[in-house]
Amino acid sequence: MRNRPKYHLWKNANYAIDGFLEVLKNETAFKIEITVSLLTWTFLLFSSMPFVVKSILGLSLFIVLIAELTNSAIERVVDLATMEHHKLAKHAKDAGSAMVLFSLVLTASIWICTLYIFYIGS
Repeated sequence: MRNRPKYHLWKNANYAIDGFLEVLKNETAFKIEITVSLLTWTFLLFSSMPFVVKSILGLSLFIVLIAELTNSAIERVVDLATMEHHKLAKHAKDAGSAMVLFSLVLTASIWICTLYIFYIGS
């Protein structure tokens, strides 16, 4: 049995906020993705699109942010395990990068399909 501290909602929420802020401070790609997401959410908020379209497009941006946070976690764990060049470390980091790339492709596909369905397809 693991020796785990008692669960506290606020303490655990602070861990999540600390992780978010650490990645925001140290990862250039995440800074860019957050900036683009904030600008896009602002645009969507003031656009005249139907609510369902705004929701689909706005929520899809979280896919990229989640992938980038996961990639950052993978990179930190790999760096903790070894600072030497190792084939498996490279593969783990490359897989994390591929996840981010696929998330960008998925998000772009969601945008293209949604805008097509609501504006060209109807």
